[in-house]
This record gives sequence, structure tokens and C-alpha cells, in this order.
Amino acid sequence: MTDRTIHGQDEQNAFFPLAFRMKYINRWGLMRGTESENLLEHSAECAMLAHALACIGNTYFGKTHDVGQIAVKALYHDISEIFTGDLPTPVKYHNTAISASYKQIEHESCERLLEKLPEDLRGTYRDSLDHESESEQAKLIKAADKLCALIKCITERRRGNHEFDKAYETTLTSVKKLAENCEELGWFLAHLTDGFEKTLDELG
Repeated sequence: MTDRTIHGQDEQNAFFPLAFRMKYINRWGLMRGTESENLLEHSAECAMLAHALACIGNTYFGKTHDVGQIAVKALYHDISEIFTGDLPTPVKYHNTAISASYKQIEHESCERLLEKLPEDLRGTYRDSLDHESESEQAKLIKAADKLCALIKCITERRRGNHEFDKAYETTLTSVKKLAENCEELGWFLAHLTDGFEKTLDELG
């Protein structure tokens, strides 16, 4: 067995050790928060909310979302940040050129990650890492991602942190805009967000 073969096998075993390192990537880097939030926590919350939105669509609006697939795609939606880090939103969306360049970097990062899997698994995981299309699944994952940001802002403001006041206003406007074309998100906002304003004792 050559050194190259051994190295190749090592490369194909690196996907999950790298994925688990999402817990070392902190979000909201430019904001002073009452508690830190890492990328792995965010990914789990986004998957939970994307799953909820899919279930809402199927239950109340006659949709046929594949709730499991949507949850998995949401779980991996930011995995490219293992290589790129968390770029602050004001920078990421400063102009169309930066946004387009960053999307290309995200794509290349995902391809690099796929190379860390055994070849037979790459096709399956490529589909799981693909959430940038204009599909209904991508729309729900984007909605869940924005909903995560809104909930973070609500939580910080409830704790008296005015650092998030402007972010809350901007994010709420963005979420409401998304809800105009995403009835699942609109339903969630109308029925399931109030609890995030409450303390543990109030939630009972």
C-alpha cells in the first residue's frame, strides 16, 4: 500500500470529524450577545424549524413536503462554513458581487467536503448539501434560517440586550417579506412565536 493510498483513505474519513467541528465556529461575531451561539447549535435549530415548517405545510396547506429530507438539508445548510467561517450578514450581502462570489466559495467548500467522504457516499451527500436551488425545499430552509435569526434577536432583547434592537427590526421585516410567499412561515409566525417572548416560569 502506497503512502498516496493511505493519504487518500485518510481524506475519505475526514467528513464527519470536520462536521463535528462546527461547534467551534461562533455566530454573531460582530454582536455582543448574552450567550454565545455556535454553528452546530444553529444547524440543529434550523433543522428543527425547517422540519416544523414542512409539517405545517403538509398539515394545514395540503403540501407533500418530504419532511425528513428537508430536515437533513437544513442540518447541513451551513456546513461550508467549516472552511469559510461565519461571514457577517452585512458583509455577505453588501452588494451583488460579494454575494455571488461568496456563493461560489460556499459551493467549492461543499465540493471539498464531499471529497472527504468515501466515493460511494458522495452522491447521496451531495443532494443533502444542495439547498441553493429555487425549489420549495430551499425556500423552507431559507425561511427556517431567517426564523432562527429572529428567535435569537427576540431572546437577546427579552434579556435586555439592546445590541439586538436594530437586528430585530431588520430581521422581522425580512421574515415578514419571506412569509408573503411562504404560507408555512406565515402560519408559524401567527401561532408559534409568542412563546419565545416568555420566561421558563411563564411557559409553565
